[in-house]
Amino acid sequence: MLASSGRILLRTATGVGGRTALRALAARAATTPFPSPKVSSETVRTNFNYRYKSTVAVETTLPRDEYNVSSTITGADACTQVGIDDLGITNPTTIYRNLTFQELFDHENKNGEGKVANAEYGDTFAVDTGKFTGRSPKDKWIVKNIGSESDQNMWWGDINQPTTPEVYKELYDKAVAHFNTLDKCYVFDGYCGANPKSQKKVRFVHEMAWSQHFVSNMFIRPESHDQLEGFEPDFTVINACSQVDEEWERHNLNSDVAVVFNVEEKKAVIFGTYYGGENKKGIFSLMNYWLPMQDPPQFPMHCSANVGKDGDSALFFGLSGTGKTTLSADPHRALIGDDEHGWDEDGIFNFEGGCYAKTINLSEKTEPDIYRAIHKDALLENVMLVEKDGKLVPDYFDVSKTENGRVSYPIFHIDGYHKPQMAGHPNNIIFLSCDAFGVLPPVAKLSSEQAMYHFLSGYTAKVAGTERGITEPVPNFSPCFGAAFLTLHPTRYADLLKDKLEKHNSTAWLVNSGWSGGSYPHGDRMSIKTTRSCIDAILDGSVNEATWTKDDLFGFEVPDALPGIDPLVLHPRNTWENQDEFDATAKKLAGMYIKNFEKYADQGSVDYTQFGPQL
Repeated sequence: MLASSGRILLRTATGVGGRTALRALAARAATTPFPSPKVSSETVRTNFNYRYKSTVAVETTLPRDEYNVSSTITGADACTQVGIDDLGITNPTTIYRNLTFQELFDHENKNGEGKVANAEYGDTFAVDTGKFTGRSPKDKWIVKNIGSESDQNMWWGDINQPTTPEVYKELYDKAVAHFNTLDKCYVFDGYCGANPKSQKKVRFVHEMAWSQHFVSNMFIRPESHDQLEGFEPDFTVINACSQVDEEWERHNLNSDVAVVFNVEEKKAVIFGTYYGGENKKGIFSLMNYWLPMQDPPQFPMHCSANVGKDGDSALFFGLSGTGKTTLSADPHRALIGDDEHGWDEDGIFNFEGGCYAKTINLSEKTEPDIYRAIHKDALLENVMLVEKDGKLVPDYFDVSKTENGRVSYPIFHIDGYHKPQMAGHPNNIIFLSCDAFGVLPPVAKLSSEQAMYHFLSGYTAKVAGTERGITEPVPNFSPCFGAAFLTLHPTRYADLLKDKLEKHNSTAWLVNSGWSGGSYPHGDRMSIKTTRSCIDAILDGSVNEATWTKDDLFGFEVPDALPGIDPLVLHPRNTWENQDEFDATAKKLAGMYIKNFEKYADQGSVDYTQFGPQL
């Protein structure tokens, strides 16, 4: 147990979100040995309305030290002891399995895998992933096993490109052969999905410590050695990132990079890319396949989630730049997760054990939770470092390497996170859009059918600065707010959402965090205060006291007044100097919606076309 003064320090830090006390206690813990207590699942997984950090973390030790199931297996039978001999990997005589955070940091340094960055809240390991600083979607492939369940259900096309079992077999054998040239490797066994009823066991075999660090941050970590006894993974990823497919043209692939999933074999191989996100998003794509196929079907979601004091949960869907991460980080609510969730018969749950946030232009003022989460055990990817006073300091404003700089960190780096990682059925579903045309209102209420339309549309807009060559707003429609990760047809997920909304009486909202008073660059970006006030009104229920006006073009309901918001802003036409120009722009955007939605006509159980804009 900690000394009483130590408990006071930690209790103060977690109670008010302070960092000074945590730093002091961390420094003391580094020099004062104490036993690491066992954490029972009953302690960790309390009722769904639990909202504060676990009392385990407050009364015993720092959260990073609770993860301690590390083992280093040596000898000629090391692969057999861990179970990777079943994969064909038999040569390594040293296997580092589920190393602690401190051990990973030590290995990263010893192996020279990156550099130590002196972030404001603590030293953080930083890596450079080479030429691939993001996912390589054109190099992701799914094995088409003719006649199989996945063959009949997969949404085949540009997102789920088919390859043959023969190509997969060659690549799999190549990955195994590579690991059989190594004397050591890293194995992580963990979980995806916080609800044990649908949780999947996942195994990663890596070449480098930092790769294990990444998945240790991002997936749910085992709590005890008992969980690893006889561990039988539901899916295994062999990451041979240092190797490439020299035979890619013969294999009819697009490059020497290959990320190949075999659903029936329950295995995947990765070649030619060091980017950490390939591990995370690959498993998310599989959850998008597995959950809807269950009986009863469950709903996987690309969204963030939080929960209030009374157990009222909310979901935030949105593409990059819409405010999904920022708006779900609420000082009055506990964060469940920032990216990937499921919705089953019990409620909602996080898929992950951590967060993977963009660092572009990051500051404590704009993104305090993310900024303060960057300390020991976080992992920086492709963030530029500058030397100051003999130390390397992250420069989040230098995007010369990439605009997709990232940081991964365990969920417990967020003050006030929701430790059970599960909550009841959501009261509110919020679709976030950054409308650069300046047409959508700051907030609108959707019927369940309209919700399906906007969910399938997944609209936001790109503006200058997001991609080269963009000088005026460009619409970006991504079905289900996550097209790149869908394995089934989008209407399958829309039908699931419709069933959930109607069964649990959840309300769907469209929130525009984009432009007002004109299209970009002539109007102004909606202030974060205005958007936050809309979210607050939804979550505290005050929005239900408003009177409503139906939008003639889009059909949704718009409030006439909300606390803290200029009523003129709520109806965007009123904010434009030239209202005829607004009308023309609104019709233009409506036409884009209609054109995009043509692909969903007569698809799924319901044709939702009639619930979109009508010209």
